[in-house]
Amino acid sequence: MMQARVWWLVWAGVLGALALVVLGICVGSAGLENLIGPLLNPTLDPPQTAMAQQIVWQIRLPRTLGAWAAGALLGLAGAVAQGLFRNPLADPYLLGSASGASLGVALALAALGGGAGMLGGGNMMNGGVAVSVFSSALWVRLGLTGAAFLGAVLAVMLTLVLSRGVGHTLRLLLAGVVVGVVLGAMTHLVLLFSPESLQAMQAFMLGSTAFVGWTSCVLMAGVWAVCVLAAWLLARVLDGLSLGDATAISLGLPVAPMRAALVAVLAMATGTAVAQTGLIAFVGLAAPHLVRSVVKTTHAHLMLLSSLMGGVLLMAADTLARWLIAPQELPVGMLTAVLGGGYLLWLMHRSSSLGGGRAA
Repeated sequence: MMQARVWWLVWAGVLGALALVVLGICVGSAGLENLIGPLLNPTLDPPQTAMAQQIVWQIRLPRTLGAWAAGALLGLAGAVAQGLFRNPLADPYLLGSASGASLGVALALAALGGGAGMLGGGNMMNGGVAVSVFSSALWVRLGLTGAAFLGAVLAVMLTLVLSRGVGHTLRLLLAGVVVGVVLGAMTHLVLLFSPESLQAMQAFMLGSTAFVGWTSCVLMAGVWAVCVLAAWLLARVLDGLSLGDATAISLGLPVAPMRAALVAVLAMATGTAVAQTGLIAFVGLAAPHLVRSVVKTTHAHLMLLSSLMGGVLLMAADTLARWLIAPQELPVGMLTAVLGGGYLLWLMHRSSSLGGGRAA
């Protein structure tokens, strides 16, 4: 019965993702009605057809697929973090990766002069984008992406140094909190001395998939495949850790090296997603909760399902962010924070109500 429910959820995630890909291609500032004619009758107006094809194939499709890949990475990282720390409120940013990525981007923006267009700005949103602007800023964007990823990795390494390895989960958690606070303060200090970087930095802090192209899609898909495989192979240690360190050791599991490998998976998945889309809240936290509300299963299935759920959640949020106030758009990170926070508040209220009912 449980196995059937797992496969049902897998197919629901796949079909939901395919439906959202189609919907994501249709939503944008140019509108679907302005694209259908040139696409269906390419010989009537070749320049208009070329522009329509560029909007669909070079902007909307990679952005939609990139939203799925980033959400899948965050959902996987959230499931790993919650299993690793044995805490359902753990999220992918607990080890300081988000603060490290933010500091890396802030330093890069300050070094480059930090104009508003560094991260693409409003001109790169939706179908009305000027591709020439994107091309001219490509190397700058790659540099900022590298700075974000490097900052995230260095922050996790600093957390590991302060916690003296991965042997003590509580110490690792506290070190991550300290690193996050300190690096966050350093980011604000950099922006204080480089106010021209504030507007560009805002796009990163609020999270956006508007900058995602085919290169980002391929990169995130490759990292996702590696992380899913590694997490699947390490799932047994999470099952053991859920019963306590002593039980895991008694089962013959090499807890310390496998915990280190899980931290590496968490850092790689989170750092890659943050480097490509900025800080997107609550996807990694909410996705495992949604899966657990439908099916109770082992960590091997939980991580795969959480990854699929995270991809669907971010695709849906990105499409909604483009549609709500079209032709403008909301930052997708802000939308996921509002929706995810509301969902978790409802979950807490329901849990407390059920607890009160049992107590009565």
